[in-house]
Amino acid sequence: MPIPVTCPGCLSRFTVSDKYAGKQGPCPKCKQPITVPDKTQEVVIHAPENYGPKDAGGKPVLKPIKRVDFTPNGFQIVVAIGVASVSIIAALWARLSGITPPTWGLALVAIALAYPLCSIGYTFFKDDELGGYIGKERLVRLGLCAGVFALTWGVYWLVAYYFGNRVLAQVDTLQMAILVAIMFGMGIAVSIGSCELELGQSFLHYAVYFVATLLLALMAGVQLAEPFAKNPEDALIGLPKGSQKVLLPQQPSTPTVND
Repeated sequence: MPIPVTCPGCLSRFTVSDKYAGKQGPCPKCKQPITVPDKTQEVVIHAPENYGPKDAGGKPVLKPIKRVDFTPNGFQIVVAIGVASVSIIAALWARLSGITPPTWGLALVAIALAYPLCSIGYTFFKDDELGGYIGKERLVRLGLCAGVFALTWGVYWLVAYYFGNRVLAQVDTLQMAILVAIMFGMGIAVSIGSCELELGQSFLHYAVYFVATLLLALMAGVQLAEPFAKNPEDALIGLPKGSQKVLLPQQPSTPTVND
């Protein structure tokens, strides 16, 4: 078995045959005399002993815990692709038809996409060394996380109206930035609490859901704020018919002169 040797002069590393063990010779590079280590200097690493209870044959009773990674089955993949496809088709149909999606329809899409996107994001951003959650515990934790993810869009609607905006298209850029910051704060907090992700991983976890749902809304022509609205007075999301008369400025009447 070759013996590894390091020259103390030039620090060159090379191997020599075990028949030279304990003998001296010149370094092939700097010619400085070196001594080849012998068997007494060899370091032997022994395998760890099996501690713990053993059976009558001396074999360990306790078995090591094996890490089990989550892999989505065919049904879960088909459901995720189906929900995404239906959402994209519905968004394109609404955009091409010129129909403003109702608030309940947008809420339904936000809820339907929450768990698939939450699961996809968790699969990508979880710590591989820890293995992640599986089974019922994964379902419960991601279900809680997905519920809060979907709720963030409800908070967007409510806080936007709290600012005095009768329609979302009237939300200016500053207000939208504040609302998005609130949404990300909620998403990051629930991701850290339920999925035990790091801060950066939690940010990306919620960003997957936020970006996907935002793109779908813009694809459907939903005017979420002034930067995405052509005419704020035309986006009457969540308002009853006839509310547009309140928003439109009244035209001054032309005086008539009676003879």
